[in-house]
Amino acid sequence: MVPLRLILAALVLGGACCAANAAARLSADAINSATPVGWKEDPEAGTPDPLIIRVQVLLDRAHISPGVIDGLPGDNLSKAIRTFEQRENLEVSGKVDDQFWQALSRDSAPVIQTYKISRDDLHQRYLEKVPEDFGEMAKLKWLGYTGPKEMLAERFHADESLLYQLNPDADFRAAGTEIIVPVVRDNATEKVKRIVVDRSDGQLLAYAGDRLVVAYPATIGSENNPSPSGTHKVKAVVKDPPYSYDPKKNFKQGDNDKPLEIPPGPNGPVGSVWIDLSEPTYGIHGTPEPDLIDKVGSHGCVRLTNWDALELADLVSAGVPVQFVE
Repeated sequence: MVPLRLILAALVLGGACCAANAAARLSADAINSATPVGWKEDPEAGTPDPLIIRVQVLLDRAHISPGVIDGLPGDNLSKAIRTFEQRENLEVSGKVDDQFWQALSRDSAPVIQTYKISRDDLHQRYLEKVPEDFGEMAKLKWLGYTGPKEMLAERFHADESLLYQLNPDADFRAAGTEIIVPVVRDNATEKVKRIVVDRSDGQLLAYAGDRLVVAYPATIGSENNPSPSGTHKVKAVVKDPPYSYDPKKNFKQGDNDKPLEIPPGPNGPVGSVWIDLSEPTYGIHGTPEPDLIDKVGSHGCVRLTNWDALELADLVSAGVPVQFVE
């Protein structure tokens, strides 16, 4: 019989080896050098894949957003690949194949870099917890992030859980801590002349003439609260918008049956941006839950990640047409 102490030691060593293998697998070098050669999609659900991380970052830098960078396969990644293939006049497959990779990897710069957490990162208007109830939200002055990790995840367009898995031993609340993060895009600068909101594909596409400038995954209404039809226009753009809740005009949240003025902030109901449309009560806006884009419905509006909404906000102006298509 094997002594219990040896069994326990083997378990401890096995766990340590697994942790070391996981850390090596998600190291900056492993992600920056990942290619499709010999690649097979990770069969273990929920396990970030180095190549998928690289693909997501490169698509983000090509201004065809995959949504949150999480290293996982999914519909938002597939639609971003298809859109990139269409823009590059490639055969459309929605998969990481040779033609797609050759075009995407023309951007050969590293996709992961080191970042040092600063004192400014730590001294922001953080909340211990964001209330879910609109009535409780209305009592606050700012609906900020819950801490540096959430803020940094959004800054680098990453899922918060991926940021942790890339830096499992990091103290996100200590100035000087070095972490590895995605090297994401500089925002586009070319002004948008028209926007297409594609309900069937769950995507917002913005053009200058016939040239695609940016593309984002989007939550577009729901069965109970559909988005508008036809063509409308941008009326105004507001960053860090407050949210005016009126259950008689929009929807009823919880037991809140009276109008409320909810403060601004990235964790507010409409996130960091409100792009007002000519159709009353409808807009294009951010979200406090970027990982749920095109996975749950909205109350009729077009919902983007905060970073995609912020990029779009600088590209549009009043009068830009917004066409809703099936």
